[in-house]
Amino acid sequence: MITVGDYTFSLADPLFIAGLIVALILLLLVVLLVVTVRRAGKSGEMAQVLASQMGGLGSRVEMLSNGQQQLFGGLTSVTEAQAQQQAKTLQLMEQRLSQVTESLNVNLSSSAQRTAQSLGELQQRLLTIDKAQENITKLSGDVLSLQDILSNKQTRGAFGEIQLNDIVSKALPSDAYTFQHTLSNGKRADCLIHLPNPPGPIVIDSKFPLEAYEALRNAKTDWEANEAAKFMRTSVKAHIKAISEKYILDGETADGALMFLPSEAVYAELHANFPELVRDGFTARVWIVSPTTCMATLNTMRAILKDARMREQAGAIRTTLRLLHRDVELVVERVGKLNTHFGQARKDLEDINTAAERAGKRATRLDNFDFEEIEKEVAAPLPLAQDKS
Repeated sequence: MITVGDYTFSLADPLFIAGLIVALILLLLVVLLVVTVRRAGKSGEMAQVLASQMGGLGSRVEMLSNGQQQLFGGLTSVTEAQAQQQAKTLQLMEQRLSQVTESLNVNLSSSAQRTAQSLGELQQRLLTIDKAQENITKLSGDVLSLQDILSNKQTRGAFGEIQLNDIVSKALPSDAYTFQHTLSNGKRADCLIHLPNPPGPIVIDSKFPLEAYEALRNAKTDWEANEAAKFMRTSVKAHIKAISEKYILDGETADGALMFLPSEAVYAELHANFPELVRDGFTARVWIVSPTTCMATLNTMRAILKDARMREQAGAIRTTLRLLHRDVELVVERVGKLNTHFGQARKDLEDINTAAERAGKRATRLDNFDFEEIEKEVAAPLPLAQDKS
């Protein structure tokens, strides 16, 4: 690039190259002229020739100057056209850049909204997970608390009693049972069901041989399994014996009692692997029940109580039916009297209707001046009895 004043020329421009060649030719001519002038002193003819050549050269230089000016004008036009084209190109590029920027902003805005929505949903899910984690933590604490409860004999007994109370209170009416009932021998039963004779009141006592069951479940060798089985037999037999001796009293309770196991797993273990313990319970008249079988047994007791109460109320039901029959007879008698009154009233209405018809006929005769018929009716005796009726 070559800058001359306010104009800038490129070496790749053909017009500029042509002008440069013309300038070089002029420079060469000037050099030749100088050489020629130096040699002018040799001869006058050469001077004249040189003068004529200089005149021609001046005219040519003038022509070259005019061409150079035209060349500069063309270069100026080309430069202005190029500047206008560059301005248009720049404007188009600015418009395109504005469109791209606007589209990019829209895309970024929608992406930001989607991202915010996704983050909101993620936050909700995280909150749900946190709540679930809290529930799991709480449940773990409850499980640990249940393990603490079951590890102590007294609290384990209270757990079984609470479960028994819940089942009994849901299956039977409130006046059909008593919790913590004290018998005549001073022993306190967990629950006494007031069944009618026979069979009579029956005791339900809660027992939970958890240590023996856990030892049986945790046994890893045959020796440990045998020892745990012995422990289970000893524990259950002791419970059966205690219930049979404490809660089966002649003349006071039924000829049997129920041992409530608050665990379906222990109940299933006894029936699956220790059937002799179940038979021992039958022999001692102690029936082992789980929460499920206890509910079924209590529903049977409920039916027995309902039947007994129906029998007890049979006399009252017969008395009520007799009174109801007497009330129906009184209603029938009063309906008959009312029917008699309605019949008399209907006859009175018929007599009134007959008298009205006679009065109407007489009024008609008077209106027609039919005095002969009137005289006949006056001469005839009046039906006093019929009128009276």
